[in-house]
Amino acid sequence: MLDIRWIRENATQVQEAADAKRLNLSVEELLTWDERRRQLLQESEELRRRRNEGAKEVAIAVQAGELSKMESMKVSLKELNGQLEEVDKELQTAELEFNRLMLLVPNVPSADTPAGASDADNVEIRREGDLPVWNFAPKDHVELGALHGMIDIPRGVKVAGSRSYYLKGPGLLLHRAVQQLALDLLLDAGFTPLEVPLLMKEEQMINTGYFPSGRDQAYSVDNEGAWLAGTAEVPLVSYYGDEILDVKEPIRLAAVSTCFRNEVGSAGRDVRGLYRVHQFSKVEMVVICEPNDAVSDSLHREITGHAERLLSLLELPYRVMAVCAGDMSPKTFKQYDIETWMPSRGDFGETHSSSNLHSFQARRSNIRCRDTDGRLVFCHTLNNTAVASPRILIPLLENHQQEDGSIYIPEALRKYLGGRELLVPGLFEARND
Repeated sequence: MLDIRWIRENATQVQEAADAKRLNLSVEELLTWDERRRQLLQESEELRRRRNEGAKEVAIAVQAGELSKMESMKVSLKELNGQLEEVDKELQTAELEFNRLMLLVPNVPSADTPAGASDADNVEIRREGDLPVWNFAPKDHVELGALHGMIDIPRGVKVAGSRSYYLKGPGLLLHRAVQQLALDLLLDAGFTPLEVPLLMKEEQMINTGYFPSGRDQAYSVDNEGAWLAGTAEVPLVSYYGDEILDVKEPIRLAAVSTCFRNEVGSAGRDVRGLYRVHQFSKVEMVVICEPNDAVSDSLHREITGHAERLLSLLELPYRVMAVCAGDMSPKTFKQYDIETWMPSRGDFGETHSSSNLHSFQARRSNIRCRDTDGRLVFCHTLNNTAVASPRILIPLLENHQQEDGSIYIPEALRKYLGGRELLVPGLFEARND
């Protein structure tokens, strides 16, 4: 959320940001309701002042025995109450419209955010690693998963519907291994790990900027009045909601959680395999720091580097992309995506997203700190994916496959997999398959 005073002074810039992020928002309409609610608030306060003064005069008239004056003033007070009731009704409507529109106001992207309408307009910053070259016909992750008995999509669909799956044997072990590797890296970097709730109050989804625009991507639990979190970012940021923090040193938080996303609007896209599924697991980073642009920009590069370090340890080729305004969420100030090479797609696919939100999220969540003068100010918040699985299994299996169907295990993962250097078909043969 942006400060309404700043919006008044920078209305054109805010409208340009809304247009760039393809949001249906009229800043002019917002400011009209803002002006109307302020006018009505003044009227309401003036009517209350006159009513209070009139009540005092009635009391004085009663004490003085001036009954005719008292009755006349009571009539006037009744009229004032009627006027106040009407003004308050209008004020309530104005406040509702103002608040509705304020929740649609996006963060204004950083000056170096690329212009563009979609992910096709994102700009490559750098790429690392060499693309694999084979002298055999490579398999995709679905074929490899079936060969090794590690991925069962047909039974997942049978039990839970489209975009569902089972991970078995080595599939589960790889799934857990990449998460533990990511968590170990973050622990070494000073992150505090948390086990977080997955059922969120609607208030927290709004406060962290996922609602109202992302409501169609979330699953509701109607009998609980709650929502399933699509990322641990929501409970991690909400952990400090309505608090005043000491952020002389940035607060670094991490969580491993199951995530749920509806994937509305993705019908027909990435239907094969594990790329776009309804349920997945993610190791998430959240950082809360002082509202200093240089500090949060440095932290943004730092957390992006943690994800790059993981991909280097997994020995996977990747590229870092500067995300354009049209591909950003409303809450984001600046964003990098990391895309990892996926041979079956013949292209890079997004595996990580790293965002700096400045004070947008903290203002909604009321997370504050004190500046050097002791004044309360809103913190900056950042977030990044350390790893998301099973999507990461796509490049992990496909890039490391061997001609005989075995899969090379990067050295960094071996300690989580009993020291194995290769996964061989049949090694984890399941019983009663």
